[in-house]
Amino acid sequence: MTETRTRTLTLISRAYCHLCHEMEAALQPLLTEYGAMLEVLDADADPALARYDERVPVLLSGKTEICHYFLDEAALRAELAGENGQRRLRG
Repeated sequence: MTETRTRTLTLISRAYCHLCHEMEAALQPLLTEYGAMLEVLDADADPALARYDERVPVLLSGKTEICHYFLDEAALRAELAGENGQRRLRG
């Protein structure tokens, strides 16, 4: 039997950030396509997230930053497909 694991991405966000809302909306079709889940964390609610400060939104896969400010669809697709190439950060 093959074990299927659902990939969970993390979006570091703020409630009042329009870029955060735009990235979350842009992620939805890709999450559906790849069967991934999204955990949204409020950068202002957790002192441990203070390091992201003005870089939000930040999209993470585990501890790996995929992109910040704007969705880098190519980098996200490469991450979700399991490719091990260099990621281009946009921002």
